[in-house]
Amino acid sequence: MVDAVTTTTEAASRTTAARTSLTSNFETFLSLLTSQLKNQDPLSPLDSNQFTQQLTQMSGVEQQLMTNDLLTSLLAAQQGGGLGGAANYIGKDATAVWSATKLEGGKANWSYELGASASEVSLSVIDGTGKTVWTGPAPDRTSGTHDFVWDGKTSAGGQLPDGGVYSLKVTAKNGTNAVEAQVLTRGQVSGVELANGVPYLTIGAALVPLSSVIGVKDHPET
Repeated sequence: MVDAVTTTTEAASRTTAARTSLTSNFETFLSLLTSQLKNQDPLSPLDSNQFTQQLTQMSGVEQQLMTNDLLTSLLAAQQGGGLGGAANYIGKDATAVWSATKLEGGKANWSYELGASASEVSLSVIDGTGKTVWTGPAPDRTSGTHDFVWDGKTSAGGQLPDGGVYSLKVTAKNGTNAVEAQVLTRGQVSGVELANGVPYLTIGAALVPLSSVIGVKDHPET
């Protein structure tokens, strides 16, 4: 974040310096041109094409500087607005289409949504290497959104340590027909951060990109 702001500041500084130089050169050019026109030989007037070409070149440089100003302004707005906008989510309840979260306190929390009731719904927990560490039936097969808490144990019964990042996969079907399903992360937003220019929200033990959020509401008063 500091590097990005520094880059924007330096770009603005260079543009300002270039404009100051251009203004000075333009004023000098006009002064010299005026003197030449006043003192030119009527029998051998100055070639208008030369100073017209110089005016065109200066106009082109000025247009480029104006473009630089616009790009700098847009970059500054993106840097300031991205994190500032995400901060408005703090304290609210958010729902995101996101499946990765940390194992903390011996548990990991997800939600899953079914587009219709299913005869069979299977959940799988996958570690950071892509390995399935646990598979089991979902606690609810009816249409709608349901919560699921994993206790951090593998299918073989071993307890995995806290700190690992795991993802949930849901597979639902009615007979041989697949049922539409997706994994969600739901909870109260406790913080925001900017990574590579992308705003992220902290929801429980998950770090969720703002772009994956599909719903936000006020957290109920307790």
